[in-house]
Amino acid sequence: MEIGIDSFAMLVTDPKSGRSQSASDRMETVLAEVETADRVGLDVFGMGEHHRENALDSAPAVILAAAAARTRNIRLTSAVAVLSAADPVRLFQEFATLDLISRGRAELVVGRGSFIDAYPLFGYDLRDYDALFVEKLDLLLKLNDVPRIAWQGRFRPSLNGEGVYPRPHQERLPIWLGVGGTPESFVRAGTLGLPLMVAVIGGNFERFRPLVDLYRRAWVSAGHPPEKQKVGLHAMGFVADTDEAAKDAFFPGWLQMFTEAGKERGWLPPSRSQFDAMCGPPGAFLIGNPQTVTEKVLAANETLGGLSRVTFQMSTAALETEAMQRSIELLGTEVAPLLRRAV
Repeated sequence: MEIGIDSFAMLVTDPKSGRSQSASDRMETVLAEVETADRVGLDVFGMGEHHRENALDSAPAVILAAAAARTRNIRLTSAVAVLSAADPVRLFQEFATLDLISRGRAELVVGRGSFIDAYPLFGYDLRDYDALFVEKLDLLLKLNDVPRIAWQGRFRPSLNGEGVYPRPHQERLPIWLGVGGTPESFVRAGTLGLPLMVAVIGGNFERFRPLVDLYRRAWVSAGHPPEKQKVGLHAMGFVADTDEAAKDAFFPGWLQMFTEAGKERGWLPPSRSQFDAMCGPPGAFLIGNPQTVTEKVLAANETLGGLSRVTFQMSTAALETEAMQRSIELLGTEVAPLLRRAV
């Protein structure tokens, strides 16, 4: 099992003092987090993509390129690239370049995105939400195989054999399909033979098992080798020396993020009791001391029928820079070794 962290490069405001980091200081702490993750032996670091005032990750490939120059071993991936609102040619070029800079450590997780900010920003109609993704994924996968193709679609000018360069250091870029809760997305990943990254930001893991089973059945039905299947899990996670310390470091930023999201989406305001329930045994938050987190990951692994990768979304603790560094260190030195021995 590979273990990593995902960052949303968020700007978080302290609810008590009103204090927040400057954008430049926050970017520096993000890069410091990647350096620590690499030093303690974590497998992967993912950078999200958002186009809103409280996030700095609208150009994830640029941040990952800076991270590549400051690390040696950790794999560097999007988490998630909003493919529907991107040009697949340009996205491929960016990550192929990242792959050259990192000498073969680049990957892509692509999806439609949880937020819709990118669609109006880049001139796309939300009524084409699914059609955009299907067409652009087709083009991206074809470009990953060969540099020159003849291709036509609805949303992008045709390609008539123009070369798409540079080519990556790896023979092909690993491309994962990032999914939420839409059954068709799980089936699509299985049919195409793509690794699956399941984003679980609340509730419990049990409700995703039928969807993961859909992926596995579609994979086999399409004739792909069963041993090549990969299921990853992206979840809220944080590690500290005690359960309470982990929850106290993570909660303020989580409250801010989900309060703002709730205003946009019509959710009820989140509460500390709701948060604590998500941190408990039935909940989907991987938050606590190393033993607590290890046990929850192992339970998720069993519930979902086996996981190839687990990534922790820690960004809501952005203001707690010392606690964040400690969390990454504990994840790499205590949690990850236990999980690798157990799975």
